[in-house]
Amino acid sequence: MFQKFTLGIEEEFQIVDPQSRELKSHVSEILEEGVLLLGEKVKPEMIQSMIEVGTGVCANIQEAREDITKLRCIISSLARKKGMEIVAASTHPFSKWSEQTIFEHDRYKLLVQELQMVARSLLIFGVHVHVGIEELDRRIHIMNAARYFLPHVLALTTSSPFWLGFNTGLKSYRSEVFKKFPRTDIPDHFESGQQFQSYIDLLIKMNCMQDATKIWWDIRPHPVFPTLEFRICDIPTRVDDTIAIAALFQAIVCKLDTLIDKNLGFRLYHRRLIQENKWRAVRYGLDGKLLDLGKQKEVPVKDLIRELLDFIDDVVDQLDSRKEIEHIHTMLERGTSADEQLKVYEESGGDFNAVVDMLIVRTMENVPEDCFG
Repeated sequence: MFQKFTLGIEEEFQIVDPQSRELKSHVSEILEEGVLLLGEKVKPEMIQSMIEVGTGVCANIQEAREDITKLRCIISSLARKKGMEIVAASTHPFSKWSEQTIFEHDRYKLLVQELQMVARSLLIFGVHVHVGIEELDRRIHIMNAARYFLPHVLALTTSSPFWLGFNTGLKSYRSEVFKKFPRTDIPDHFESGQQFQSYIDLLIKMNCMQDATKIWWDIRPHPVFPTLEFRICDIPTRVDDTIAIAALFQAIVCKLDTLIDKNLGFRLYHRRLIQENKWRAVRYGLDGKLLDLGKQKEVPVKDLIRELLDFIDDVVDQLDSRKEIEHIHTMLERGTSADEQLKVYEESGGDFNAVVDMLIVRTMENVPEDCFG
């Protein structure tokens, strides 16, 4: 029997040399033993200085916490065996994309052939959260409404203020790098699952893409699994933050699903308005203001996130995720990884090595050292 609101989390980690603090193309050395230990839960990505892990299908946020924490532990242990460390942040402060090696795989060869420098320069790292919803029509209707909240959650996760040795002045530069890809950013809304499928079929028919995996929106019905996949976020550096974000997405889906069951709608906003909020989240993170589209005025993003927490509050106990959701208040007070990186950068007089050292430590915060105990 299909279980609603299951969770899956995918995290993409940097492989870093703790001496030089640079990215290292060492995924092949970690992958062999990783696959033996983790099977399909670990895989390479296009850049060899990146390694991706993904949980199994988790019934609840507690299972997701256990799985994703253990994955961080194991991948970190394997990296350390090779003299490397893993880092959870959406850009590396100074490593250059032009010096990275592409992983040998037909999919990535095809991608580079098709997108050229746009693909080669994709030196970014993210986190994807899957929430289980069986029916495509229901997935589409929830996606339509959930789009409004995407900039709010992006603001909570920013971890990419630096690029190629520059302070970009943005909290999520990863978002700007990724939007060079086709079929990215906030999607339009769709009337039905059939309308969405017709769109996919049309693009395939016209040779725009080979299949639906080439849809890279910030939220999408997954092309293979019966899940709604949230893709907008930077990867939080702390595992506790990743868990809180997964719990938040699960609660948003559950709340919107409940409204549909009660025949209550959620107002749908145009993509062009939600994109305005996304830009503000990219630029300012938690320090900025977003547009309250209902009231038609600017509101501090932290206030809107607290309103979001109020909106989902009545489903949190049903999901048994109150502890994880409460952690979002800590994130609001403490700031994001981007905020911490910028603070270390400024206090160290512009020392990127100090930033990387901090990221190495924070990536393993509250991750047990014994992966097999």
